[in-house]
Amino acid sequence: MGLNTKTLCVIAKVSRAGYYKWLKDFDKPEKDHDDYLLIKEIFDKGKRKYGFRTVQMKLLEKKIVMNHKKIIRIMNKYHLISKIRRVNPYKAIMKKSLEHRTFENKLDRQFSQTEPGKVLCTDITYLPFKYRFVYLSVIKDIASREIVGWNLANHLEMDLVLQTIEDMKNKLSQSTLKDTMIHSDQGFHYTNPLYIEKVKQLKMIQSMSRKGNCIDNSPMESFFGHFKDDVDYKSCSTFEELRLQIDEYMKYYNQERQQWGLKKMTPVEYRNHLLSHT
Repeated sequence: MGLNTKTLCVIAKVSRAGYYKWLKDFDKPEKDHDDYLLIKEIFDKGKRKYGFRTVQMKLLEKKIVMNHKKIIRIMNKYHLISKIRRVNPYKAIMKKSLEHRTFENKLDRQFSQTEPGKVLCTDITYLPFKYRFVYLSVIKDIASREIVGWNLANHLEMDLVLQTIEDMKNKLSQSTLKDTMIHSDQGFHYTNPLYIEKVKQLKMIQSMSRKGNCIDNSPMESFFGHFKDDVDYKSCSTFEELRLQIDEYMKYYNQERQQWGLKKMTPVEYRNHLLSHT
């Protein structure tokens, strides 16, 4: 006499309800089978490189909506694993070399310099103008306090500081820039690979303030304070008019504005004075 269902279930250690459910579904096709075929077709066309997001997008192109969790489950169930591209070590090195980077604070608040053209500082300030902002980039000689480069722009793109370097090159002899220190904060422009490369090409030395410490670049803070007190930039009606007014002020500041801390000389006079005593 054959064993009854109850006894077989006890022997197999399964419930009777589970056995009947299995029996009911025994002749039915796998429930994920049709969806698996759709996913596999897309996966194979993509040379087994597609992840679940791409598969989902390709299904949508066929007007088939499928939950991403279901796609992940089916891909894992049927081992549809996308190939992971190996990192190219040379590309990784190149990418690393192009990352923004900071530099040591070599200036370290040594603001009492006596040799013109050897220690410069630079920064950017913004000016409210016609319901927007314009941006002034400046390079200053710490020893003479002379402005040796500047640029005005209505944007904050890298061209703002790169053109300031070009203006400095036109004012100073490129041969004297070798080993000249240029100090800045850790702003986006000065940690940018384009700026770093520009400074490197001139064989200059980069120095940076400590993060969030404006006193480390106080010569620039001082200049911008005087500039905003002296220049009525809000009265200008056009950008070009503002540029001309700033150009006139830079000439005035360098050649006519006497400073108590420079033995009552102008920056240009004090620069010549320092050079005559070196």
